[in-house]
Amino acid sequence: MARACDIAITSRPHRRLQPVIAAAAAILVFADCGAPARVRAEEPIKLQIIGGLASITQYTKIEQPFWLSEINTLSKGRISATIRPLDTGGLRNQEMLQLMRLGVVSFGTAQLSAIAGEEPEFSAVDLPVLNPDVATLRRTVSAFRTHLREVMRERYDIELLGIYALPAQVLFCAKPFKGLDDLAGRKIRTSSVAQSELMAAMGAVPIILPFAEIAASLRGGVADCAITGTLSGYEIGLPRVAVAVHAFALNWGISIFGANGTYWDALPADVRSIIRQGVSGLEERIWSQTEADTLRGLACNAGTETCSGKPERPMTVVPALPADAARRRLLAEVVLPRWIERCGQDCVSAWNTYLKPLHAIEPRTR
Repeated sequence: MARACDIAITSRPHRRLQPVIAAAAAILVFADCGAPARVRAEEPIKLQIIGGLASITQYTKIEQPFWLSEINTLSKGRISATIRPLDTGGLRNQEMLQLMRLGVVSFGTAQLSAIAGEEPEFSAVDLPVLNPDVATLRRTVSAFRTHLREVMRERYDIELLGIYALPAQVLFCAKPFKGLDDLAGRKIRTSSVAQSELMAAMGAVPIILPFAEIAASLRGGVADCAITGTLSGYEIGLPRVAVAVHAFALNWGISIFGANGTYWDALPADVRSIIRQGVSGLEERIWSQTEADTLRGLACNAGTETCSGKPERPMTVVPALPADAARRRLLAEVVLPRWIERCGQDCVSAWNTYLKPLHAIEPRTR
């Protein structure tokens, strides 16, 4: 069996990916990229992990400690790991599926918003306005998980190990607003095609900007509003440049965590079991943190809770949509039709099979 790093070299990736792969290999220095054909029963194993975003709680307080120490304890010293955040080291989020497929990244995280251009079907679980709360999001992910696992294996030879969620993605604005119907003409930072489509349908002007540029774009007038997480928005200083935040969850920033299939299959069965069990517990902790951080983020921005110092200018929290009917209308008339246009018949079939029974919304074609 070939090693995963050999696969990356010999499978002649698309020309657009070649410089990305070369840079990633040079920067990350995956000394053990791609497992040997088989690892001996008691041989120590060193994993190389690409985790979530560097500056957020999920990475610093949950993912990083798990891989740097907890996995070693769970495996009684058999497994150790190093971890790097997704947004450092020269990697592009949009290329993570291909980097994992080719074995340049053996264990990695991919943000659905970043890879939706390549695989719009994956974004089904986190379409804008689909999941107004964590409980609904959990049910949606549960209904779609098996299908997502099968598609990742069949199309990318990636073993799905975990699905993580960030705190609710909400709207921050530099000037007062009343809700989604009060956005016409405003330039709004978005992080995905689906968010952009929704904002355009509201009469706004979507601008896709990196997370790191949000505060500066609001301060400099490049954007009038920005969609980002409730707590991460506070942590990057949005109370200093925005006056209002919407309580309605537009979506949740889902990411998937998986392993290159060749690498994964070469690991001993007991090691795979330890990793899968450990990541399952890691996932549950991240989800619990997501729910807590969503509420805490709103409280921090409103100045009703002390969060590393009270904000200089507490924000106004704009109430969420008053009724589920408005959310369902946006889904049926805007979000689902646009998604189907980008994704095609496969997405219609996936929605009807896995998510229509849960959400009871018929996808319409335009």
